[in-house]
This record gives sequence, structure tokens and C-alpha cells, in this order.
Amino acid sequence: MITVASYNIRKSVGLDWRRRPERILHVLGEMDADIIALQEVDRRFGSRVSSLSAEVIAEETPYRIVRFAERPQSLGWHGNALLVRKPLRVLSQQALVLPSLEPRGAVMADIDIEHCRLRIVGLHLGLMGRWRQKQAEAVLHQLHALEDRMPTVIMGDLNEWKTEGPTLRRFAHDHQVIDPGPSFHASRPTFSFDRIITSRDLKVEDKGVHTSEFARRASDHLPVWARLSLLGD
Repeated sequence: MITVASYNIRKSVGLDWRRRPERILHVLGEMDADIIALQEVDRRFGSRVSSLSAEVIAEETPYRIVRFAERPQSLGWHGNALLVRKPLRVLSQQALVLPSLEPRGAVMADIDIEHCRLRIVGLHLGLMGRWRQKQAEAVLHQLHALEDRMPTVIMGDLNEWKTEGPTLRRFAHDHQVIDPGPSFHASRPTFSFDRIITSRDLKVEDKGVHTSEFARRASDHLPVWARLSLLGD
């Protein structure tokens, strides 16, 4: 059994419009997931400084950051980053380029979990529906091109609220799309922007939205999570 989670942290800016990374770290500790995909980790302009400190993550949480950044002060790739519980081993990592009118990307890592391999993709899709579909196609194409096939989890802020929307339908063609529940806006969750998508060889044991008091104040999104197991385990 493994717990995965996804969290758009809005550059650590809470509903009070204050940048308080310690609140984000507190929420991460509350969730206690094994692997977490983060979106909007870095500031958008200039040197794109990360809103979270890799040193603080390493010292004060059970996680280590899987770094994809090209800039020394950033943690993410177009704001996307992965946190992995320290005993887990990262076998490989790769940044994925996505087509867009605005900068977008995804991150991928293969993780060794008790001698089983799990592929994780973290992403943040665009605001325009046509480009979201192209980005979904690009992710699936790059996954299909890999020689090694393994159980896969794709998670992040998809910016699509309709279950029957074309982007989710495309993912659902070969994967199972999990709706943990409404995650946006944190003050009054209405839209299921944040999703977890898995290959069909993974079983969903449980799922949900993390709705603690801290989570309702730390970002405009609530974190989503799922507990997964391999079919046949």
C-alpha cells in the first residue's frame, strides 16, 4: 500500500495573501503521504525563486525533494516538483516539455518501493481547454515512448472541472481517473481541479481531500490524496 498526494501550493501564499511556507510544511506533515506532487512551488518571474527551502524540507520533514530545476534558486520545472519519503529510492527522473502558449511542463520519476517500481508524473495543465488536450496528449505520448512499462500515477492540477471534459476523457481511455472530491477554492471547495490518474494495474483503496484547518488557509487549493495497491497484492 502506498499513499500519494497532490497539492497546488500557490507559491506558499495563503488566503490571507501572506507567503507562509511553514503553513505548507505543516500541511505536508499532516497528510503523511509517501509521494507528493507539488504545483506552483516557484515564483513565476525573474529568477523564479522557490517558495520552499530544500534545506528546510530535508531537515524538518520526512521528505527529500526530487529536483528538476534548471535555475539554482528553483526547486521545480515550471513550478512542478516531487517530494519522496526518504527511505524510498529514486531510480530516474526527467522533466517533460508540454506544448502551450504559456510556460508549462511536467515532471516524472521512477521510484523503488519495497522492490517494486512505480512511475510518478506531476503536472499542472493550462487554463485553455484546447491546450490542455494537447498537453494531455504530450504526456501520454512521452509515457508510451518509454521502453520500460510500470505502474504509473499521474497527478496534479488539471484545471478541468468537468468529469466528461475532453482532457479527462483522453486520460480515461487507457487509465483510471480518480476524483478525490472538490479541492478549489479552499475557502469553499466547489471544483475538482486536482486529480489523481493511475494505470489500470493499480487499485484505489481510498481517496479524499485533505480539509484540515491549516489546509484551508495555506493555499487556494486543498491537497488531494489516494491510497493505492498493486492488483494481485
